[in-house]
Amino acid sequence: MSKIKGNLLPLKHQLISKSSMFKKLSLLVLLFISFSLVKAQEKIPFRITKHNNIIVKTLVNDKDSLDLMFQIAMEDASISPERTRKADHIIFKDEISENNTVKIGKLTKKNIQFFDNELTGHEADGKIGTGIFKGKAFKIDYDNNQFMIYNKMPDLKGYESTPLFSENGQFYIVADNVIGGKQEEVYFLLQSGYSGGILYSNEFADGKELDKKLTVTSEKTLKNSAGKSIVTKQGVLPFLKLGNIVLKDVSAGFFAGDLKTQKTNYFGADLLRRFNWIFDAERKTAYFKPSKYFSEGYYKIK
Repeated sequence: MSKIKGNLLPLKHQLISKSSMFKKLSLLVLLFISFSLVKAQEKIPFRITKHNNIIVKTLVNDKDSLDLMFQIAMEDASISPERTRKADHIIFKDEISENNTVKIGKLTKKNIQFFDNELTGHEADGKIGTGIFKGKAFKIDYDNNQFMIYNKMPDLKGYESTPLFSENGQFYIVADNVIGGKQEEVYFLLQSGYSGGILYSNEFADGKELDKKLTVTSEKTLKNSAGKSIVTKQGVLPFLKLGNIVLKDVSAGFFAGDLKTQKTNYFGADLLRRFNWIFDAERKTAYFKPSKYFSEGYYKIK
């Protein structure tokens, strides 16, 4: 009997050891699953046009294949009168279409509202807004040409943050502008449909006398049928500061002349692409860090 007991002791230790190893493996698996839940739940590929616009391939109502421009300044979607692809299965009533299903990559979203006859960016049949990310944190990953959608906030190492102000589905941030040697705090609308860098409102351009304080690099004058003119000017902003990051010699546009309709300051697509962005689910904070485009030359408005 003593001999048998002597042989059982190593076996007992082996069983205990295997049990302990199993528990460790189980813990590792649980940790991996928990970590995976924090990571992106969906990835949506996109391409960037030479005009800095983001284009996503979509299937609407399982019938219409459309290239839609991502517009961060809207929640819903729209169809352009200049589209090249058919949108016969989006049914409009008074230029609004309700309850549409949109598929982008592996993501399916229902109850998407489309507006008709809205102009959009180059190479696009229409626009798609931030409603596809409703209730989720999301990332615009310019380095890898993809959106990433999260159930929980991802690792924010290396990112700076700035308050995000939302109004009617549009997002605003604050950045410092150095104009005429003075630092001016400006609220900018994030506007991925505008291909350029900054576009100042008429109120700001007139109030800060940008025509005198910025170096103007180009100018174009257009007149309507009544003979009233609108003058578009492109200038150079010496410094733009977002958080602790400074951009130099930023392309900045503004209007002059009789017709003055620009009511908002734009933070355009050429600036947006210079960062990778993460927006929290509540749309209270935007996180950003330089992308691979940060030091590229500025887009020229023609």
